[in-house]
Amino acid sequence: MKSILITGANRGLGLGFLKALLQHPNQPEHIFATYRDPAKSQELLSLEKQYKHLHTYKIDVTDFEAYQAFYEEVAKILDGIGLNLLYNNAGVGYFNNLRNTTSEDLNKTYKINFMAPILLTQTFYPLLKLAAEKNSTLQGIHRAAVINISSEEASIKDSYGGNYSYRCSKAALNAATKSMSIDFQSDKIIAISLHPGWVRTDMGGSCAPLSVQESSRKVLKTILSFSDKDNGRYLQYDGTDLNW
Repeated sequence: MKSILITGANRGLGLGFLKALLQHPNQPEHIFATYRDPAKSQELLSLEKQYKHLHTYKIDVTDFEAYQAFYEEVAKILDGIGLNLLYNNAGVGYFNNLRNTTSEDLNKTYKINFMAPILLTQTFYPLLKLAAEKNSTLQGIHRAAVINISSEEASIKDSYGGNYSYRCSKAALNAATKSMSIDFQSDKIIAISLHPGWVRTDMGGSCAPLSVQESSRKVLKTILSFSDKDNGRYLQYDGTDLNW
């Protein structure tokens, strides 16, 4: 894997995954990491000063009109090698029941969790296709892949009720991942929905069983093992399949 783009890499699971990647002995030549608020991204910006192959970008994933300029900056740095992995991590959660669900919550959650990954994948598709063409003998993320960070709460079969905006947006993202896995087959790009586990983050809370570090290490180990046979799967951080 020569290149990866991680959205929402300034905190929580995005930052944890980035750190795990930076500690790996075989790091990509180029790592692109996005953030929205500089005041909440100081650790990420500090890492950029330490690692010359880490490129950070300030972008709001809901600012769809900014995508093309972002794409052009990334393409310029990659200089013809393509993008091996698009890691759609940026997300938001409003854990509400039917009584307190609002249209504002639904709109914001869908825009960040569902619309942004689709439109960002659409924008970066040419670079993913280029990587697939240049690495045609390889498989999985070493050739070209889209990893959409989902949740076990997106499972319809194993649903617990409530959490309308978050659960429905992630279920919609799962459906988009499945469509991508079919649409990209001829280009040899794989697409996978991945649940990072219940993790002790601002969203996951202090009672979660997994630390950010543990989840991130296991996620990285799992995705590095992906091959073509994993295309279209919905699974958790350790590679175990989840029910759609």
